[in-house]
Amino acid sequence: MSIEILPVTTRKELRTFIHLPFILHKNDLLWVPPLFTDEWQFFSAGKNPAFQKNDTILLLAIKDKKVAGRIMGIVNRERNRMFHEQNARFGFLESIEDEEVVNALLSGVEQWARDLGMVKLVGPMGFSDQDPEAFLIEGFEYEPTLSTIYNFPYIPRLVEACGYSKEIDYVCYVMDISHPIPEFYQKVIDKIIARGEFTFKNMKKRKELEPYVKPVLELLSETYIDLYGFVPLTNEEIEALGKKYVPILDPRLVKIGLKGDQLIGFLIGMPNMNRGFRKAKGRLFPFGIFYLLRESKRSKQLDLLLGGIKKEYRNIGLDALGMKWMIQTAREMGFTTIDSHNELENNLAVRSEMERLGGKLCKRRRIYQKGLQENFKQ
Repeated sequence: MSIEILPVTTRKELRTFIHLPFILHKNDLLWVPPLFTDEWQFFSAGKNPAFQKNDTILLLAIKDKKVAGRIMGIVNRERNRMFHEQNARFGFLESIEDEEVVNALLSGVEQWARDLGMVKLVGPMGFSDQDPEAFLIEGFEYEPTLSTIYNFPYIPRLVEACGYSKEIDYVCYVMDISHPIPEFYQKVIDKIIARGEFTFKNMKKRKELEPYVKPVLELLSETYIDLYGFVPLTNEEIEALGKKYVPILDPRLVKIGLKGDQLIGFLIGMPNMNRGFRKAKGRLFPFGIFYLLRESKRSKQLDLLLGGIKKEYRNIGLDALGMKWMIQTAREMGFTTIDSHNELENNLAVRSEMERLGGKLCKRRRIYQKGLQENFKQ
């Protein structure tokens, strides 16, 4: 049977797009279902401000009269302008184990991107690096972390069969925090404390956190600017992220680095609530919120989400000091392990930090690329 590729143009088709992963992964024990409310917010052009500065397309694949796959195409105009690129992105690819389906979906985005004058397609990626990106290629036995992709093992193989090759990898570390901080690491911390210039603010109440939300997200844009695929956040996107995450952040797991009153760094963690999301099955009400709150108190794994230090204050030990306070708080709250979340494979400074703390490389994720023009050179 031939495969039909349909652009998503109606609310009914968007519902099919959003619900497809729940059907495909229904027997996948480690897959973490997102909340339907978040998915409708993300994929709706009228609700997600990112649609206003990106070209997008959503596609469904139909085989044997059944929905067999989905994909999103994105052209981030701001990223292309800033870095003089002509790249498109594909993301949110889901499919049955069928090379023809995957090829048809990718081909649909490829042609769409060519029509817009793009010369390269990379992915999986979203609008920004705050969205799920990079296929898992190693470490399928480990728990996923928030806003990461947990794909079937066959997906990278099928994508490679369609002519895609490695663009860049992300790595992830897991740390056992039941052991004392290494002595040499403690010496670095003691030196930075002895200078008396820097502190990490420890908070207990959400009211203490609220004044720092916008400054932290602005600093994130500043410190992440040189990282692969990153695009500075607009004021609208900063407000949207703040509204999304502040209500679920525990202030104790947000560490604010200060020099006097000046914000110079931050470190943010969150309990791994995968079991709560699985029990919620995509629905926050009536019981989903209870499952998530319960798991946030039971979880033994802390996931690091974001961290950054102003460029002029790097390599002096602030990262070590921030991790010390995060580990101390995590122990007090009953966590036994920390997951580093995604780190670029070439971010050797952060990787060294994880390894000095005894971190074990547990997961690897990959972004793929393919040239769209005959004369394309990587």
